[in-house]
Amino acid sequence: MIRGFQTLRRPLAVLTAWVVLGAHAAPGAHGPNGEHLDTPSSTSTSGLSRLPDGSVQVPMLAQRRMGVRTTIARESDTAATVELPGRVSMDPNAGGLVQSALGGRVEPGPAGLPVAGQTVRKGDVLGYVRFAADPYAQANQQAQLAEARSNHALAQQRLERLESLEGTVPRKEIEAARAELQGLNARMTQTASSLGARESLTAPVTGVIARADAKAGQIVEPRAVLYEVVDTARLLVEATTTDPALGGRIGQATLRSPSGASLAVVGAAVSLRDGALPITFRATGDGGKPLPLAVGHPVTVVATLKETVKGYVLPARAVVRNPVNEPIVWIKSGAQRFIPQPVQYRALDASRVVVTHGLGADNRVVIEGAPLIAQIR
Repeated sequence: MIRGFQTLRRPLAVLTAWVVLGAHAAPGAHGPNGEHLDTPSSTSTSGLSRLPDGSVQVPMLAQRRMGVRTTIARESDTAATVELPGRVSMDPNAGGLVQSALGGRVEPGPAGLPVAGQTVRKGDVLGYVRFAADPYAQANQQAQLAEARSNHALAQQRLERLESLEGTVPRKEIEAARAELQGLNARMTQTASSLGARESLTAPVTGVIARADAKAGQIVEPRAVLYEVVDTARLLVEATTTDPALGGRIGQATLRSPSGASLAVVGAAVSLRDGALPITFRATGDGGKPLPLAVGHPVTVVATLKETVKGYVLPARAVVRNPVNEPIVWIKSGAQRFIPQPVQYRALDASRVVVTHGLGADNRVVIEGAPLIAQIR
């Protein structure tokens, strides 16, 4: 009977050893060159813990609560991308500035002075700037007006006297007197209007007021910018690069944030500006809807090039940072063990990346819950 028990215990011991080894050396736990990433753990625990080799143990129940999901990494050829710093700018055909040509005192328009964020239509009067001359110039204008009125009165009396003598005086003298009176009348009108002249501030385009610096009673200088009107459905993004050939290699582009914004290349400059070459993109939203962007806001442009790169395409949330700020992904080894693997990657778009170094074939990579696993200490 003892012999039979020993015979039964031998295969049971073999099965137990196979289960233990399988938990520490599951398929897919190897690096890009086929090296094994697993090392036998010297600590046995049943809860959430970080093991001495840097790996993390997460029980199955905790994995369900954390929403951990994994996928088998497959190598493929995908379009290469490049990230460019950019800034949102105004389309010169869909925006404009409202400036004062002469300067003076600001006065409200028919509907008052508009504020930032208010929608206006092209041609709307936003306000007035009344010309304010210095006392010497104003006194000179008043003297010219008085002289013009005096000459106008004399010319009118002379015309009336010549018309009363019609038939005895040449007709050309009457016509000359009439023309002189008309000229003096126009001069008097222009001089009188210049004393109270005011300039109308009109909206150059239909859009939203992005900047409003005018206040009632404010004295402004000539060429001062009082309003800035922008059509938020037609914005541009200016990205900068030091590669003069990059503009011709871009196929399509997107913004890292907000998602859903697509960019179309308008053109690349051939002259340096602040040591870099600007590339202009036209930003459009889904269905032509306005984008939640502000003029001057810094953005990151993810440009897809017309060339391919070999790697593993993963969701951007699968890449996290380790305590030394290196990009890593978590590889599942066994049922409850996760191994951090340093990687090199490039962004594809706002939601995907391609890992170019660090992963091997058939690695089971965490694509959901990686930030939560990284927080386990």
